[in-house]
Amino acid sequence: MRSSFSSSCHRSISELAGDRKLEVPILTTISVPIQMEGRGRMLPLLALHAVAEYYRLPWKPPVTAGLIAANTLVYLKPAFLRHLLPSIEEVWFNPFLVLKNKDARRFFLSPFYHINESHLVYNMISLLWKGIQLETSMGSLEFASMVAALLTMSQGITMLLAKTLVVFLDYPKPFYSEYAVGFSGVLFAMKVVLNSQSADYAHVHGLVVPSRYAAWAELILIQMFAPGVSFLGHLGGILAGMLYLKLKGEYSASGSGSGPLVRMLRGIVGIASWPLRAARGLFQPRRTPRVSGRGTVGREMRDGLSGIWRCHACTFDNSGWLSECEMCGTSRGGLTDEIGIQEMRMRRIQRFG
Repeated sequence: MRSSFSSSCHRSISELAGDRKLEVPILTTISVPIQMEGRGRMLPLLALHAVAEYYRLPWKPPVTAGLIAANTLVYLKPAFLRHLLPSIEEVWFNPFLVLKNKDARRFFLSPFYHINESHLVYNMISLLWKGIQLETSMGSLEFASMVAALLTMSQGITMLLAKTLVVFLDYPKPFYSEYAVGFSGVLFAMKVVLNSQSADYAHVHGLVVPSRYAAWAELILIQMFAPGVSFLGHLGGILAGMLYLKLKGEYSASGSGSGPLVRMLRGIVGIASWPLRAARGLFQPRRTPRVSGRGTVGREMRDGLSGIWRCHACTFDNSGWLSECEMCGTSRGGLTDEIGIQEMRMRRIQRFG
């Protein structure tokens, strides 16, 4: 049975922990103090766990490692990145501000920010476990495109859910007053994708449930025991995972192979690596066919290439200057049906013994 790491760390603004205060604007007029936990106690454990997991793998998934490194660097904000990264107050995910200001930073960067060290570590352990399995089975390009799609869809669906509550149920709080950060919306979507074809069972906070329903069970249990987390953010992640599977299934059924985002990434990689391939072609010696006796052994030579033509009867490769096969005497333009099958066999026996 598969054990389930908690990904219940998509924190709302009401979360309080630690010892450093921030002022977070609410609707640009009210500020609510929250506290940030100190650093340094759990990150070494995350690093040790990640190194141990990667050490035992024959192939090291690079995209998963890159995502964990990106989230950790954003949280630590080393000196060389401090002037490039916006503060957490500038990227809180709030549907109203995203739509009002067309704020792409809040939309795309908020998943990479975390409230405190435990928030980061729990999410990254979950990402490590899910990412290794998915990237190993899918390949790095498809995994990277999937993460990008899930991040975009989970954020978009969360905004749509918040707006729906305002319009149809007259419940404005999630749309106007809730601010959230964290990677767990994407992690819930990844959980749906990972468990979609599983017939196994998973442990979810002490309960044994079918793996394909593990995300739903975790959503309900988390909300029961930690009501301050972002319910819509987690629900948006689950729905994003379901939508991704549906779109991927329809695209595969059409016979188009990999999705358009994967093909685009492959094209970018191909263009970026073209100078390296060109340089390799200039400096590496050309490989020539191996010659046995007076004919070649290896890939087929077509008429007119390298001055060699292949006999249709005995398959001997002849010089382009000859009009008859040097081995069996068949004319250069002769067809296989001009001689009998028995005669063709005899000529090939004469060549190959």
